[in-house]
Amino acid sequence: MMVLAWPGALVIGLSLGMLGSGGSILTVPVLVYLVGQEEKLAIAGSLAIVGLIAAAASLPYTRDKLVDWRTVFLFGIPGMLGTYFGAWSAAFVSGEVQLAVFSIVMLAASYFMLHPRELDAASGPPRGLTKITCDGLLVGALTGFVGVGGGFLVVPALVLLGGLTIHRAVATSLVIIALKSAAGFVKYLEVLQAEQLQLDWTLIAIVAAIGIAGSLLGNRWGGRMPQARLQQGFGYFLIVMGVFIFMSTASQILSV
Repeated sequence: MMVLAWPGALVIGLSLGMLGSGGSILTVPVLVYLVGQEEKLAIAGSLAIVGLIAAAASLPYTRDKLVDWRTVFLFGIPGMLGTYFGAWSAAFVSGEVQLAVFSIVMLAASYFMLHPRELDAASGPPRGLTKITCDGLLVGALTGFVGVGGGFLVVPALVLLGGLTIHRAVATSLVIIALKSAAGFVKYLEVLQAEQLQLDWTLIAIVAAIGIAGSLLGNRWGGRMPQARLQQGFGYFLIVMGVFIFMSTASQILSV
């Protein structure tokens, strides 16, 4: 079953490299439907994989000094706390409920993909400290609960609410995603221990490595392809996957 995850991991990396977001939202479906993992195990593994890919992808941006470390602190630290809380709350619901929420997140992501806003540097002053903190907490809680990096939420938030340019927002979001994923993963280790579930570290390493390679390849390919067309196609794909996951998990929840 592990071999089935390899093409999925490549798609995850390609999407991140070509679109700058969206790839992490594929990780949970890959682990659940291609590998056959239990939902909570897949969400924990997703946080590890997404965190590793984001950390690796952030290195070139850090070298080029595009990361806004003030925003990392103001948005990322509360985001880590929110992610930890989201992972903690996951212990009180079933894996089917988490997947149902995940499917709704996929549909929300498809909306952002199909209705992109023009993301320019904000003309007004940066968003206040309290509001940026609340933004980080909310996005972080979502990350911890359903196991997604949340790049499709973080990047617009940093541009429209934090006053960053799109390039600095992408660079900064990768660092924030890595930090949030790490915080959620640490808490999920306790959740898995309580559920008597064991992570497949070999699978995590392989998927992360292929995802990192895919992101580098996607970054090269992305410059040669129409971004609008790619984003639109990915948005429709998310709709199909989101509806499929929601229908399958809803039937499981209702049958209990």
